[in-house]
Amino acid sequence: MDPFRRDRNHRGRDPFDFFGFDNEFERMFREMERMMEHAFRMPFDKLEPGKSFVRGFSIRVGPDGKPRIEEFGNHQVPSDKGESSISDEREPLTDVMDGPNDISVTVELPGVEKEDIDLRVTEDHLEMTVDTPQRKYHKTVEFSGEVKPKTTKATYKNGILDVVVQRSEPETKDEQGFHVDIN
Repeated sequence: MDPFRRDRNHRGRDPFDFFGFDNEFERMFREMERMMEHAFRMPFDKLEPGKSFVRGFSIRVGPDGKPRIEEFGNHQVPSDKGESSISDEREPLTDVMDGPNDISVTVELPGVEKEDIDLRVTEDHLEMTVDTPQRKYHKTVEFSGEVKPKTTKATYKNGILDVVVQRSEPETKDEQGFHVDIN
């Protein structure tokens, strides 16, 4: 028996949950438990001495007012033998802010030089890659609407990449994306 559920009335609701947050918190905790189970199934025995491994969760409130849970860290790569291995490539912690006129993306990239970041923006997504001997990062962010890639402004300071791109009506698509210079 769950000790937190014992005080609920006959309809299953907590009598002290005046604002209806209970269901949303339960959904969040179930999602976090699922992610934790997935993370602990990682093949830790395949880690090499001296190599770091990063795995984490980020919880944010989305534009719809509901919490969003995202994973970040090293990728798990399936092999043809049914086993998984841990990739050197990491998915960085990322925050996306949807504004009325633009979309802002903030990416944490510790230990990276500005020159090592390859940033590309298309009408519907942003793709960021770092591939150096010391660090490997990759992240694709799907935009909530069409943007103007050529209006993209990007700055990188103290391990934080900030990208702002203006919203637009659909234009002709450039499949290669617009290469963005970082200030």
